[in-house]
Amino acid sequence: MTGLYIVLGIVAILVIFFISAYNGLVGLRNQMKNAWAQIDVQLKRRYDLIPNLVETVKGYQIHERETLEAVTKARNVAQQASSSSSVAERSKAETELSSALARLLVVVEAYPDLKANQNFLALQEELTSTENKISFSRQYYNDSVLKYNNQTQMFPSNIVAGMTGFKSGEFFEITVAEEKAAPKVKFN
Repeated sequence: MTGLYIVLGIVAILVIFFISAYNGLVGLRNQMKNAWAQIDVQLKRRYDLIPNLVETVKGYQIHERETLEAVTKARNVAQQASSSSSVAERSKAETELSSALARLLVVVEAYPDLKANQNFLALQEELTSTENKISFSRQYYNDSVLKYNNQTQMFPSNIVAGMTGFKSGEFFEITVAEEKAAPKVKFN
């Protein structure tokens, strides 16, 4: 009879472990999905700001049409990537958009009146703030992916993950080599 109690106790412990590990994995997966959704929120904010910024710049100069078109094109590509692409494809599109925005802000330096325009300054500040929030959201997402991947790959929860179909998460990574390089600062 005591042997039966021991077997039932072991089975109960295994069931409790399985439920606990499964619930932990679900929680981490949902945290990772939430972190990805937070990136979406900030990217949507950026997408909404870009047309206003471009229109403000357009009013001050006509010569830099190529740069404005590049920003608009990169925004559209990034928006299209946001709905159906993998993390890697989306990361590439977002990196290209960030690069186009950086070129636009360099162009602005040639127009002192524009740099002093209150509408432009407010939009530029909003865009800078949004870029910072996007960076923090990406960092939080990658931290969430790390926790989730650790849980799905470490023993003994990897057994539950394998049995229930949990797959590793994908990190949001920079794919353009120029973005990884240290910036060059020149003083004339």
